[in-house]
Formats: sequence, structure tokens, C-alpha cells
Amino acid sequence: MDFASKILTADTLPAWRENLRRLGRKLVVTNGCFDILHLGHVTYLQQARQQGDALLVGVTSDTNVGKLKGPGRPVNNEQDRAGILAALQSVDGVFIFPEFDARKFLEAVVPDIYVKGGDYTVDTINQDERRLLDKLGVQIVILSVVPGKSTTALLEKINRL
Repeated sequence: MDFASKILTADTLPAWRENLRRLGRKLVVTNGCFDILHLGHVTYLQQARQQGDALLVGVTSDTNVGKLKGPGRPVNNEQDRAGILAALQSVDGVFIFPEFDARKFLEAVVPDIYVKGGDYTVDTINQDERRLLDKLGVQIVILSVVPGKSTTALLEKINRL
């Protein structure tokens, strides 16, 4: 499969999700910036994929990565980040969402399972998203992190060179 075909749009996302429902496949969703892909990301995505039958990754838009992470971020633009994620075997679909948080995206796909990394807890994830997920009956799973592996740590190391 051509990885570019895994990048979904607002027009293609509903039919993609409906196809999974029709096939009875359990959808796992996660979201984030995924700015500079590293071992922590790929380990996390592989573990997320193992929670169900298909993994959909919501990618934070460039504008909102800048708001979340600060000046100079993202390093890679949203199309590049989406393409790199789509090329991973563990990822079945990628969607770039333009809103500051993932609520509209989550409401559109209604996943079976929502996964976040171990740098979060159920109490520290976006609480508006949590309330929506609870209302939709979505299971929330928090996975462990790979210690010392983060984009921020990687950028700090590069800046020390």
C-alpha cells in the first residue's frame, strides 16, 4: 500500500471509519505533534496498534504545534509529519486536525480505544477530550514511555552540539 493513501482528509475520514465498523474492526486512536520521530514514538505507536485492529493517528496542525511547543516548532511541517507516520507499518491512517484540541476529530471517528503516552495520566490528559470520550463510551488507555526519549530532549541534545 502506498503510504500517502493512508493520509486521510475530512472528506475521506468518514468512509474510512465506516469501513472499519462494517468489518467489525476495533479502532485505536491517538493524537499528538510527532514532530521529530524517534524510538519513543515508534515504540508507543506499535504498542497502541496492539490495543486493537487499526490505528488512526491524529496529527496536530502546524499552527497548534507552535502554540503548544513554542517558537521554532514544529521542526517538520504537518504534511511531512503525516507522511512519515503513514509510512509506519503500525499506523493504518493519519489525519491532520486543524483545531487546538482533538475533540472534533475524536467525535468524528468515535474510536473504540483512545491511547495516550505515559507522560500523561487520565487526570492530566485534556479534560474536555476526556469528558467527550467518557460520553462516547471510549476506553482510555495510558501506555508507558521509553525513558529519555522525547523530541524536546532530542532538540536539547542537538542544541548542545
